[in-house]
Amino acid sequence: MSMGSTGEGIGRRDLIKRSAALGLISVPTMSFLSACASGGEDTTKGPDKGAVTKENPFGVAKGGKLDVVVFKGGFGDDYAKAWEAAFDKKWGTTSSHLGTQEIAAKLQPRFNGGNPPDVIDDSGAQQIKVDVLAKGGQLAELTAVLDAPSLDDPAKKVRDMLIPGTVEQGTQGGKFVALYYVYTVFGFWYSGKLFKEKGWAEPKTWDEFLDICTKAKAAGIGGLAHQGKFPYYINVVIMDLIAKKGGLEAMKAIDNLEPNAFEGNPAALAAVEAVYEVVEKDLLMAGTNGLTHTESQTAWNQYKAAFIPSGSWLENEQLKQTPDDFDMKFLPVPTLADSKLPFEAIRAGAGEPFIVPEKAANKAGGLEFLRSMLSREWSTLFAQQANSLTVVKDGVDPNVKLRPGTASAVAAVKTAGTNTFNYLYPDWYSEMDTEIQNASNELMAKRIQPKEWIKRAQAAVDKAAKDPNAKNNHRS
Repeated sequence: MSMGSTGEGIGRRDLIKRSAALGLISVPTMSFLSACASGGEDTTKGPDKGAVTKENPFGVAKGGKLDVVVFKGGFGDDYAKAWEAAFDKKWGTTSSHLGTQEIAAKLQPRFNGGNPPDVIDDSGAQQIKVDVLAKGGQLAELTAVLDAPSLDDPAKKVRDMLIPGTVEQGTQGGKFVALYYVYTVFGFWYSGKLFKEKGWAEPKTWDEFLDICTKAKAAGIGGLAHQGKFPYYINVVIMDLIAKKGGLEAMKAIDNLEPNAFEGNPAALAAVEAVYEVVEKDLLMAGTNGLTHTESQTAWNQYKAAFIPSGSWLENEQLKQTPDDFDMKFLPVPTLADSKLPFEAIRAGAGEPFIVPEKAANKAGGLEFLRSMLSREWSTLFAQQANSLTVVKDGVDPNVKLRPGTASAVAAVKTAGTNTFNYLYPDWYSEMDTEIQNASNELMAKRIQPKEWIKRAQAAVDKAAKDPNAKNNHRS
């Protein structure tokens, strides 16, 4: 998922990922977990049900109320306002809207009290972890949305209109409970203008990447900027290198919590050593370890570094800080020697989890809202308002003009073809994700060496493997 759009507070956007699960807040208190487990007392009375028809598969009541809360970060929240207006016009509902970065602070009391909103974009640094909500029985199962008729082609089901991996990513313990909506591409980013001025070619191997970082340093520019206070981002580089070097089996071993996922995996050590080489050779942008995501990204926009890692929300997040002629470009993470996946392979998949609480007062309205999100009309609205793609196949009107960075990411997706991959462990095991991020923070600060990183990452895997829910999460 991504981080925020302002420098003051934690912002947007696990992927992360997506977003992106960033793991930047502690696990909610036991009182909250207990409330999740018990569900609290349902003191709200839902609206009268409407008639269930093929056009109204969930029985939305005309004239009801719909309570929508969205994370207001890199994507803003204008897209959600446009959706709500369209929904109200069609169903005669009255939508209430809250755009905020304080998801946990605003919504934990409502979950505890048994009166959560009807639709939530549960994202950002202060998200309530999806796995925590799922374990507490707080999320409505969304399989009915997948099996409902598509608004674009009623002869097809909604699930037939989605990019591969969307359902898998939103599944917790065997149940589909979260719609990860934004199609996000992860990798490095650079300025086409800067590269043209310097005569640098796009690097395809890690050695070529280090060479440009070295040339940048000689020119008084940082090689690599990263969002030092939020190691989620540098983890993208490490984990992509592991997947590319070791292939899909190396990625699946981590998601499946295998005892040799990191330790005894040569691809993992090679990946961590490669990233550590940037640190050892002093190729980081000065001060980047102590900066927030927006601070590092803004310095990069000021041509103070050649590269920065992020998801494809970056362009929208940095609109105000990006010079008009910057010419933002996406770069797949360059490959190490003898990599099983090609340079063109990219981590791409669904980010930004939308959920419908089990105790939503207007659950039918929430489900219909998600079905509407998976229409070409609403997908195009999102592309126009948020400058990003969605998980709807061919979901954007071709007449919509995309900005340079997003257009570059779309081109990379087309070039990659079937060579895309995506980790699921950040969504399945948020605590494990946090512990690996913490190890990366220590690595980038030169407080630990690559072998110690491997040891800590494997310990996080072994700990997650003891979770009883883990037996229901498996990639084949």
